Amino acid sequence: MPASPDQKLWVRTRQAVHAQVARTAMGLFLERGFEATTIDDIAAAAGISRRSFFRYFGTKEDIVLGDLAAHGEQIRKELEARPATEDAWSALLNALRHAPRPGPDDATTLKISKMLYNTPSLRARSLEKHLQWQALLTPDIRHRLGVAPDDEHDLRAEAIVACVLTCLDVAGEAWTRGNGTTPLEDLVLAAVAAVRGSAAVP
Repeated sequence: MPASPDQKLWVRTRQAVHAQVARTAMGLFLERGFEATTIDDIAAAAGISRRSFFRYFGTKEDIVLGDLAAHGEQIRKELEARPATEDAWSALLNALRHAPRPGPDDATTLKISKMLYNTPSLRARSLEKHLQWQALLTPDIRHRLGVAPDDEHDLRAEAIVACVLTCLDVAGEAWTRGNGTTPLEDLVLAAVAAVRGSAAVP
């Protein structure tokens, strides 16, 4: 049943408020620090009540990392669209490379990344999101490897996906430490090459 005009207006309004609160919160996080900014601070700056805040976000961490779940879906779609001739490693890396990820400019991204890697609760939630990515990406890799969906003993797909995601995290931390001077993609490829014991990744 198609949504009524009132329902569409409600959805647009909710999305607009969600985006406004997120922008306000990120501004406070970058100005004051993540841990120094309280939910009450965010609610007051956004002109909403504390109760209203929890209608849009479960935690402060969700404001910073809320788009990771959606990005995982984009990577899954890219992975499933990769040619069947690509091996598991190449397909994963190409999916990561080509998945669209609209976001802030590089300078702001670097500030957010520094906040993420320097805040234990954000780092933990980021790793939790990557576990969700692993569940999304593993089925395609199992198919590429010819592993039966019900084979519980062949762990190659799970291991490859976990390895690539760990390399992505390690590369992201190195990119942050280096203030973004080395392209993230180069760091990811270097990390994967080190794990695979080769000088280059196909």
